[in-house]
Amino acid sequence: MTGGIALPGNRWDLLDGRTPDVAPSVSVVVAHYEQPEQLARCLAGLAGQDHPADRLEVIVADDGSAVAPDVPEGVRLVRHADEGFRLAAVRNLGAAHTTGDVLVFLDADTVPEPGFVRELTRMPGLAPDVVTVGRRRHADLTGVAPVADVRSVVTGRELPEPAWLAEAYDRSRNLLDADDRSYRHTIGAVLACSRVVFDATGGFDESFRSYGGEDWEWTYRAWLSGALLAHVPEAVAWHDGPDAGARDDHGHATRNAEAILLAGLIPVPRTRPRGLPSSRVDIAVTAPPGASEGATFVSVDSVVAAVPGSEWVDAAALVDARGRLDRVRLHIEIVRQVRVDRRLDDLLERIARDGIGTVSILDEDDDVLLRIRSLRASAREGRWGREDLFPHVSERVEGVRLLAGEPDVAAYLGGWG
Repeated sequence: MTGGIALPGNRWDLLDGRTPDVAPSVSVVVAHYEQPEQLARCLAGLAGQDHPADRLEVIVADDGSAVAPDVPEGVRLVRHADEGFRLAAVRNLGAAHTTGDVLVFLDADTVPEPGFVRELTRMPGLAPDVVTVGRRRHADLTGVAPVADVRSVVTGRELPEPAWLAEAYDRSRNLLDADDRSYRHTIGAVLACSRVVFDATGGFDESFRSYGGEDWEWTYRAWLSGALLAHVPEAVAWHDGPDAGARDDHGHATRNAEAILLAGLIPVPRTRPRGLPSSRVDIAVTAPPGASEGATFVSVDSVVAAVPGSEWVDAAALVDARGRLDRVRLHIEIVRQVRVDRRLDDLLERIARDGIGTVSILDEDDDVLLRIRSLRASAREGRWGREDLFPHVSERVEGVRLLAGEPDVAAYLGGWG
């Protein structure tokens, strides 16, 4: 890949104080349905952006409103038929008509401050792997006329921000300390990414046909494709009305439906089911090449037993990464026949916590027994043709040993050998 800066780990802070030599070409996709007054305020706010006008295009993507919305000259309108709630699909529709190098997703009931686009696109404009989420504030904008600078009309109209989200940003240093579950701290209404990242994900999952979750699911796939996550508190947009999670019409039943849907699509621990089988594989285990049937059985079975959430998969199928294998987070390659006699939870947690690219587990002769690879790291390093963007470590691990000769499978299963 050429163009832009390749960043290690999730170190978007290495971009602090830097701005693109030329402002990136930006396409803003505004998702809309039956909100003419709110859309007018949103478009007025976009017209007041301090990003260069000749580097900014605005596309209104309409989710089948009964009457086509009015848009100002220079704003493009794309529409699809009303087939129910299709926010994911309408965002994809808008994205398909964009020409910019950086895409911004904004909802029609959200009004950006003048510096919103500039602040939100700075990092993706420098380093195309960065996905940024702005700060969505809340206000009652009922009856407010469209203005170029929303800050002039929000005083006295402010509503509470969700405390759990503010606390998450504070705890993670604005997602600098992101991990495999940080997808939960992105908001599709104030989101930006490069075209490179968007194309790598294939867009939003159009199977989402009700409120919530499509932005988290997309962010998780972006993360697996090598994206960095960053919260940009200076990129402020004002949502008309309270946070959806605080409204009575988004109670436990709605949130439960969202959680259950995500449980089938994001197989990472604390999102996937605890006991029910997951529809996606989180950790893929591949067998040692050339091993006997018995050695393969003991090697794979002992590794899968040591790693909760792992599954034995065919190495060739993993290359295609389709169907159940399209969300694999870690690949445990059994390089030589082994027996594992202890849980490896702590090692897996360290890989996630420290953003490690590969851990090679060695025997006493420093030969590799197991290789645990982060597919997120592999995706980014493959994109840039680099091998130094994530730590790659080798170590011996107690309880992981070479399986010498042909094992006694009955003794292994019975626990007497």
